Amino acid sequence: MQKKGAWWRLVKFGFRLLYNEMAFTYDMVSTAVSLGEWRTWQRAALNFLQPPHTAPILELAHGTGNLQLDLHAAGIPSLAIDLSPYMGRIAARKLRRAGVPARLIRARAEQLPFRAEAFSAAISTFPTAFILAPETLHEVHRVLQPHGRLIIVPNAALTGKGAAQRSIELAYRATGQREAAPYNLAERFAAAGFHLRFAEVAAKRSVAHVVIAERVVKGIPNTG
Repeated sequence: MQKKGAWWRLVKFGFRLLYNEMAFTYDMVSTAVSLGEWRTWQRAALNFLQPPHTAPILELAHGTGNLQLDLHAAGIPSLAIDLSPYMGRIAARKLRRAGVPARLIRARAEQLPFRAEAFSAAISTFPTAFILAPETLHEVHRVLQPHGRLIIVPNAALTGKGAAQRSIELAYRATGQREAAPYNLAERFAAAGFHLRFAEVAAKRSVAHVVIAERVVKGIPNTG
């Protein structure tokens, strides 16, 4: 359900700025609101990639390019998209400085400019609501190889009980980042041809939540 009112308009505007004109602050903000755990949360997604990688990994909403650095360091070929030209420029500069090929494309997840079965997996960390749109799920299903996985880190939670943790949790709740989807997730993924499961990855003082959606082949998920 679309939230209305002055507060939610302000929240939406703030996020739009963060992903666009204020994208240069994204790494700093994400580090602050995670008490330094943000990169650990992002890397949690890598635990669920299945070798061998017979095709590149597709990253949806690459942001400032951090996960592209991680994939390169792990020897995993990848390609990434993001709609924000600001994020694209920041990510390209970061990758060039690190000597990593910048295989970045400006595109919408709802209209992926790739052939069918082009990727062995897709990955997205802390995406906005576009990731659960039926159009996105159908497009990801189209470009994944049989039994390919869509791996999402939608959020994480700090496990400490200090004042900083409580304040950050209140901020997450105030900006709508702790609300459940207003529909059945399993049914939505199943309608797009995915088998859905959930996992948690513990960090030093937090837990990252992971969604693993596997492309179903002939109605039978590969649970290996």
